[in-house]
Formats: sequence, structure tokens, C-alpha cells
Amino acid sequence: MPDFRFTSFAATCGMIAIAAAGPEETYKDEILPILEDTCFSCHGEGISKGKFSMDEYQDLSAHLDDRKHWMPVWQNVRSQIMPPSDEDQLSVEQKKKLLAWIESNVFKLDPDNPDPGRVTIRRLNRNEYQNAVYDLLGVEYDTKEVFPPDDTGYGFDNIGDVLSISPLLMEKYIAAADEVVALALPEGAAAQVPRIDIEGKDFKNSGDPKSTGLWMPFAKKGEVRTSQEIKWDGDYQVTLEYAIKGANEATIHEALMEVSAGGKKVGEESLGWDQRRTIQLTGKVPLKKGKQVFEVKLSPSREPAAGEEELNLTLQRVIVQGPLGGEQREYSKGYQMIFVDGPAPEDPAARDRYARKIMRSFVSRAFRKPIDNPTIDRLVDIVNEVDRQPGKEFEDGLKQAIATCLASPRFLFRVEIQPEPNNPGKIVRLDEYSLAARLSFFLWNSVPDDELLSLAFNTKLRANLHQQIDRMLADPRSERLVKNFTGQWLQARDVESVPVSAKDILGLETNREAARAFDVRLRSDMRKETEMLFDFILRKDRPAEELISARYSFLNGRLARFYGISGVEGEEFQPVDLTEHPERGGLLTQGTVLMVTSNPTRTSPVKRGLFVLDNLLGTPAPPAPPNVPELEEAGKIGASMTMREKMEIHRKKPDCRGCHARMDPIGLGMENFDALGRFRTDEHGKSIDTGGELVTGEKFSNVAELKVILADKRRGDFYRCLSEKLLTFAIGRGVEYYDATTIDQLVERLEKNDGKMRELIYGIVESAPFQKRRGDD
Repeated sequence: MPDFRFTSFAATCGMIAIAAAGPEETYKDEILPILEDTCFSCHGEGISKGKFSMDEYQDLSAHLDDRKHWMPVWQNVRSQIMPPSDEDQLSVEQKKKLLAWIESNVFKLDPDNPDPGRVTIRRLNRNEYQNAVYDLLGVEYDTKEVFPPDDTGYGFDNIGDVLSISPLLMEKYIAAADEVVALALPEGAAAQVPRIDIEGKDFKNSGDPKSTGLWMPFAKKGEVRTSQEIKWDGDYQVTLEYAIKGANEATIHEALMEVSAGGKKVGEESLGWDQRRTIQLTGKVPLKKGKQVFEVKLSPSREPAAGEEELNLTLQRVIVQGPLGGEQREYSKGYQMIFVDGPAPEDPAARDRYARKIMRSFVSRAFRKPIDNPTIDRLVDIVNEVDRQPGKEFEDGLKQAIATCLASPRFLFRVEIQPEPNNPGKIVRLDEYSLAARLSFFLWNSVPDDELLSLAFNTKLRANLHQQIDRMLADPRSERLVKNFTGQWLQARDVESVPVSAKDILGLETNREAARAFDVRLRSDMRKETEMLFDFILRKDRPAEELISARYSFLNGRLARFYGISGVEGEEFQPVDLTEHPERGGLLTQGTVLMVTSNPTRTSPVKRGLFVLDNLLGTPAPPAPPNVPELEEAGKIGASMTMREKMEIHRKKPDCRGCHARMDPIGLGMENFDALGRFRTDEHGKSIDTGGELVTGEKFSNVAELKVILADKRRGDFYRCLSEKLLTFAIGRGVEYYDATTIDQLVERLEKNDGKMRELIYGIVESAPFQKRRGDD
């Protein structure tokens, strides 16, 4: 699939002027002279640098219709990559005229009627499925344990063209539907014992309140506790959910865990290396009414062997259920969400009406639009048929009907019905229900709520888009947008799993020493720092370029110490002024970006340069030629050389020089940060030189100056790249050449509104690709 990039769209008036004359005449009279003056010295008259010639053709008309030929011209001129910075440059008018001619005569774009493109029917990805069943039924269902990872396209896992479905996956969806409804309506759901959930972070060490149940080292004796109000005397079931962290490879390290509630022992467990995401310990204890103490103790029992890493206990939550005698009952969360009017009536006719009301309410949200009566009739028939069976109840019938819906293509796929679906020339505006679904999956990664569907029913959603966007961004569900978009655009979700050898990077003797110096919690801290910066800029309506230029960040004590920043204490994240630390601030200096763009044992200027080109400037370098040796294999590479010295040898190959000229200056400008994100000034006893020059001619001496260039002089490129990435995430397809008009409108909107992120959200939702669609080719 092609991946097209965009910069400034030529002024509409320029396009109209060019369109007035014939394309061949305009080319000969106005465009060819520009190319001869600025391009042919490298790409014409028998010269074809980069194996690209601009004057080798047999038929002028066919040449002017060759979109594949003109695409790189358009891309490189817009992003100022061509002509090279050391050659004569196009004037502003020449650039505008050339771009306008390509857009009007080759691409045949119509700024007044942008092509919205098409989106392949999309299956819900794992995140969307998990969020949907939670929002519909209140069920916490871990899809990562059940479904295979989703394929990605254009850097995202919600792209319609790659979200295929196999017979095996369909079987998993059918099984998952039964599991979900069993969790939503467990046996005796209408008469469950009361339940209290206590988060692991609420357990504190009495001697050190900064230490919580989220991290308890096996090597250190410790205890954490919390108190909880108990409403009734009786026997209670206490379930501790926990995980073992700290070592990727098996270790003999062990510890003994004891759990108590109300001064009585719940249970104990010998803990060792275990890779399960969640482990449970369950026991029963009598508790008295009033405030009771819940406590977890950990005692060392077996040390790790030499060279092995140490383990740590992470408390996830404690679930308290009771009294178990049955004297107190409450509805489960799923029961309350489904049985909107309480238990089912006894009268058969009233029972039928209630089933119809429940199913219509549930299915309209699950399927994202009103449901026709025949569908409701079939679902109610399922409810009634099961209800009439011996030993079955009304709830059993509802469970069967809801499971049927969850396994239906109308739930699993995002279907947008349109007239003439196979006619690529037919462009239609989405109905408001489809618009509501696009909006909710964009901002919440889930199904629409009742308010969105109500506005769609009354055809008032389009008239209230800004109000609804503001409401949805204020809702906690919008945190999913932050996590999923930054997790993929900035690869923040990879920082917790990217392979690194802290022992080699830090120059330590053992993995145990490395684990103490580079606490594994730092990985999640780094991800949270990145998410909080994006979240702050979005919610506070700050300029988008502050993602690069911010002189502040969000840190807790542990991450601040690792970065070498004093004055920050505690586990909680807090805003930190970095004015006194110009080497920090913005994405380029965050551990997330620095780690995911490094190799396991060293930095990688190439990866870092590529990251900036691809994710911040939108001007990716072409793929590397085949059989390029690794840096260490390039010959004449010494272990004591600085990275700059190694790169200079590595890029002497002529085929590599052009691409490396684009990537290396950026990556070397970030070389003051090691592969773990720590700041340093020397390497192998030699001072690190971070100076460089972008291919577009801007010079810098350090990362602080590089950030200024990217956020100021290259701000337009950043706006364009951010617009492309967020639009791709929003509409579920890659940005194509015909989206140039839309991208230009988004960039212009950012420029006019001081780069405010919310304006970009407004612009995307109002755009043709988001609001309309055309038939398939």
C-alpha cells in the first residue's frame, strides 16, 4: 500500500489560472523552464541522479498523466528536500506554480470537492472489542489473552485493509461472546453478594508512605496495608490479584507472601518466577462491621543465583465479597446495565415487552444504529424460547440473545451502508448514525453512547459536533485516544517490551546490578510521561509544536532521578519546569522515544533520524538498499570510536550517502542521550559532537537547537505530519494523494489557531474523509 506525504497545497487561484490553459501548453510555457533551471542539472539532459530522469519520455501527454513519476517531484519540492540545500532554490512563486500544476493537471484535484476516499469494512480490533464490551456490559475482558495481535498498516492497528478475519478467529469471537455474557450475568446475577474492589496502589507501607503495593521487592522484608469500611458482620471471600515482575528469564528467587484481613489470615503463597499477567490468591475470613485492615506481608526466602535478576511483587487489586450467608444482596454491574427496570415481571406478556425493551436498548448501541423490528423479533424469540425451557430463566434467555449479538457481523464489523457501494464515482455523505460511530471510535475507541445515538436519531449530530467533541474529550473514555494514538504514532506502547541490555549500556557486571540501576518500572514511567504530555497539550489546548519544544514535562521521583533532575519526589506524576534543564523537554528527549529508537546495546542515529523524519516531519527516507552491513560489520570500526566516527565510516558507500545525509544529522543531534535515555556529554572519554545540518539547510549544535528548528522553521512539516497521522487513525485508512486538499485545510487551520490541538480534532471530524465516503473501486 502506498504511503503518500504532503506539504503545502498551492493556492486555489494558482490552480485555476493553470487549469485555464491546456496541460501541455502550460507545461511547455511555464513548468518546463522551471525544471530546466532547477532540476535538469541532476535529473535531465542525460543525467539521472538517484536513477530518476525528468526528460526521458516518448509521449508528452502520457508523461504528464504519469502520476507515479510526478509523485516524488511533488513530495520532495513541498518538503524542500529538492533541490538540495547547496543548490539554487525555487522561488516562492516557482514552487507555488509547480505544485499547483502537478495538483491540478496530474492529480486532477478539486479543492471545492475533495475525494473522501473509501474505507474497507472494518473489524473491531482488540482494543475496540475490549472497550465496547466494557461500555455495553461493564465487563473487564482481557482480549490480549484471547485474540491474536491485530495486523497494522500505516503504523496503526485500526486500518480496515489489514483487519481480516479467519475461521479460527470467528470461532474465538463466538466463544468470547459466551464468556462475556457469563461475566456480565453470572449465575445468580440478580442476587449477588456485595463486592468491594481495593486497588493495589491504595496499600501503603506504614514506615514509608511512598512505598505502595505496586512494588514489593522479594529481597526486602516488607508489609503494606490499607483500611476499608465493612458494612455488615459475616464471612467474606477475599481475593488478591497480583503479578510477579522484574526478570524476563527464569530465576530461583523466591519469597513468602502472607495476606490477612481484619487481623485474620486469608492465605499464604510461596512466590517465584511467574510470567502470568494476573495470579490469584483466595481465602475466606470472618469480618466485623466497621473499618477493617487488609494487609500483605512479604518475606525473603531464597536468593537468586549469581547473575540472575531479582523479582518483585505487584499488587493489582483485592476483591472483597460478602457477607457470604446471603442476607445481603446487590445487582452485578452487568445486571444493572442490562436490566434497566429491575427484575423481569411474572406476566408473560409483560415479560415479552420487557425483553423487547432490553434488546432494543442493547442492540441499538451494540450495532450502532436503530434495529429493525424483524431483528428484534428474532432476538426476543430467543429470549422467550430459552425462558420456557425447564430449569432456565429469563436471564438465561437474555444471555443467549446478547451472545448472539456479540457474535454477529453487525457488532464485529463497522458497517457503513451506502447507495451504489460498488460505484467509485458515487460520493455520499454518511448518515448520522455512521458519523456517530466514527466519532465514538475515534475519540473513545468504542461504541457510541445514548447521547450520540439520540442526536443521530433526531439528525442533530452534525449541528452539535463541537459541543459533542468537547463533551467526549472531557469524558474519561477519551484517555483511550491518548493511549492508543501515542502508543502507535510515537511507539510508546513498545517501550515496555523493547529489548535492551541495561548491563551493557550502563557498563555493569551483572544483570542484578543493572536491574537496580534501571528499575523495570522506569519503562512504564517513560510511557506515562509521553502520554501525559500529549494529554496535557490536547486538553489544555496548547500549541501542537510543544510536543517538540516544551520546556516542561510530567515526572515522578523515580523517573526524575534517572534523568538527573532534582526536586521531584514520590510515586505520583507531577508537572516539572525544565527551564534549568534545556537538554530535556519535548518528545526528542523522552525516554520513550530514545529507547524505542535504539539498539539493544547502543544508540542508533539512523533509527532516531528515521523516527523524526517519519513521525514528526512526514518525510521518510526510502528503504535501505539490500545487504547493507551492520555498523559493527562495516570494517575499520573500532570499539573506542564515538558514534559519529563510526557513522562517517559506515556511510562512505555511495549508495548510502544520500539517505544518510537526511537521517544522520538528526540522529547524531540526539547522541547526548544513551540507549536508555540518560544524558551524557562524552563517549569512550571523547566529547560528543551533536552539531549538524538538516538536508533543508538549517544548522544546529545540540538537541535544544534542533528542537527549535523542528518546532519553528519546520513547524509546517510537523503540522502536516501530525495531521496525516491523526487523520489516518481517525478514518482507518492510509492518507492518499487525493487527500492533499484535506491535509492542507487541516494545516491551515492549525496555523490560524496557534497550533491548538483541539482545532485539529474539529478539523478532522468536519473533513470530507471523515464525513463522506465513495464506493469501492
